[in-house]
Amino acid sequence: MKTKGKGFNTKLIHAGRYEDMFGSATVPIYQSSTFAFRNAKHGADLFSGKEKGYIYTRIGNPTINALEDNIAELENGYGGIATSSGMGATNTVYMCFLEDGAHMISTASVYGPSRGVMENYWSRYGVESSYTDTSDLRTIRDSIRPNTRLLYLETPSNPTIQLSDIKECAELAHKHGIILVVDNTFSSPYLQNPLNLGADVVLHSVTKFINGHADIVGGIIVPKTKEHYDKLRHTMISLGCNMDPHQAYMVLRGVKTLALRIEKAEKTAIEIAGWLEKHPKVEWVKYPGLKSHPQYDLARKQMRGFGTMISFEMKGGIAAGETLMNNVRVALLAVSLGGVETLIQHPASMTHSGLPKKKRLQAGITDGLVRYSTGIENAEDLINDLKQALDKV
Repeated sequence: MKTKGKGFNTKLIHAGRYEDMFGSATVPIYQSSTFAFRNAKHGADLFSGKEKGYIYTRIGNPTINALEDNIAELENGYGGIATSSGMGATNTVYMCFLEDGAHMISTASVYGPSRGVMENYWSRYGVESSYTDTSDLRTIRDSIRPNTRLLYLETPSNPTIQLSDIKECAELAHKHGIILVVDNTFSSPYLQNPLNLGADVVLHSVTKFINGHADIVGGIIVPKTKEHYDKLRHTMISLGCNMDPHQAYMVLRGVKTLALRIEKAEKTAIEIAGWLEKHPKVEWVKYPGLKSHPQYDLARKQMRGFGTMISFEMKGGIAAGETLMNNVRVALLAVSLGGVETLIQHPASMTHSGLPKKKRLQAGITDGLVRYSTGIENAEDLINDLKQALDKV
């Protein structure tokens, strides 16, 4: 269905959907590894690109393509490339745009595995990287080298909830011939559209907000231009990290309620962040909707809402954080984020434990930092849950 000019919720429901021969109201699961050709010429035409169609699910699949078209429309991009995981999307971007001798600049507090795979694996093949405070344009400018090929932002960042100015970063990057990629996982297309602000490529771990039900793992890449789309798709196909049709079906089902879920969770997150900021056992709170957040004005400028993610520092450091997490009863002690259930975790010992302590602290990931992903439970229940757990610290 064509949804150009339609509202966001209408796009969530109808973008990417097509009519099948039986009139199915939802996109069917084409759980097939391969597709039969009508004849030898049909097969040859598909392989040469003279005719559009399906050959092999690693190359393309109707269910997966429906999801790709849906997210591409939500992000106002040329097309989508769905992957088996968020890290599949990240590595596809790295392989597509970086080579031996190339240099990448990225957010210091970027998702731990996105940094870990670069420093521990891609570095073995001659790729250089710098991790810096991308909320400060001067630090990005100072990090640019003649061989810089990629600026990889995560905004808001994981888990420090630090924002970078996408429009300013895009202008700086393009001035130096650098490609700007934005990991938009923490915001989702509902709250932020980096391509509209000048980014060249946006990616998501659809495991998080886009799917929203903690029951699949997946990723997606959405470039702005056909040139980048063709390069990224060919890279993904060669890597073999394509999404599975059943994964795509689950994500298509989950994305339909994206706006409803975020609207509900965001209202609760604003209430919880304000409550935590006043608690005597909490050192500080990072939430873009608080006026105390360093980039509060930027959040209002480039986002349509403040999101559902909260980070806060416990007085008493790691021991206090452990006591808190061991005593919550409504929130689940688990990694990931963006689901209907509230999750709490300790980045220093969990998601960012692979980062050396010096680098972790430089990125603002302190020992007492707690990350809280607000779900759609009743706000009163979540606050009471935090209150009884904090009483035990």
